[in-house]
Amino acid sequence: MDWLYNFSGWQLALIGTAFTWAMTALGASLVFIYKNVSQNAFSFMMSSAAGIMLASTFFSLLLPAIETGGEFSFLILTFGFILGGALIILTDIVINKLNMFSGNLKKRSCAVMCIAVTMHNIPEGMAVGVAFGALASGQTVEAVAAVMLAVGIGIQNFPEGMCVAFPLRANGLSRGKSFLIGQLSGAVEIVAGVIGALAVTAVNGILPWALAFSAGAMIAVVCSELIPESFAQGKVKATVGIIFGFALMMILDLCFG
Repeated sequence: MDWLYNFSGWQLALIGTAFTWAMTALGASLVFIYKNVSQNAFSFMMSSAAGIMLASTFFSLLLPAIETGGEFSFLILTFGFILGGALIILTDIVINKLNMFSGNLKKRSCAVMCIAVTMHNIPEGMAVGVAFGALASGQTVEAVAAVMLAVGIGIQNFPEGMCVAFPLRANGLSRGKSFLIGQLSGAVEIVAGVIGALAVTAVNGILPWALAFSAGAMIAVVCSELIPESFAQGKVKATVGIIFGFALMMILDLCFG
């Protein structure tokens, strides 16, 4: 993966988040082909993505944050992690209190789903940008860890694209409009990723804070969205998916990191 070092941080972030957005668009594009998707396949994708993202949170974010945090790394990691998790919790609270489309529960559910997915994609894109920004600046993040973080988020984004597009289609929107809105929910990751990479390369000392913040946000997303969704379809299948995703990320990091 030495070719990655030929690019600047924001360019790597752009490439990485373009992939995660493309996976969102790919998931949303299934609205042109299917009316619905197998719950077993959906559960395995979500649980595998959860496992990859859990491992990526440690290998790509927390471990480099510890190594770059210096003497006060325990404080930086603690506060940064809490702030990242608090952002997702606050977002969920605000979304749940929205009173839009009160006269039509189906439309309200679709709107809340679109907003939730879009808001959760912001810290995910930032996490990819921070990881690639640290990689390009020669700091402690390994190339394989940054790449696998993007892969894990991309896998998660595939069913997320479906989660947005299919309910919109079922609620009466055309296939084209359902796809357009579904893929747009992932486009925010590109902006957030580039901003994260630029911040890491431009501001001295921000890297451990940014890594810990992104880790807290990622853990909150996994716990609030991916794990409940995957376990709703069966405990054993979801557990297998999480172990598979975590083991895959761990093996790749140990072999190529």
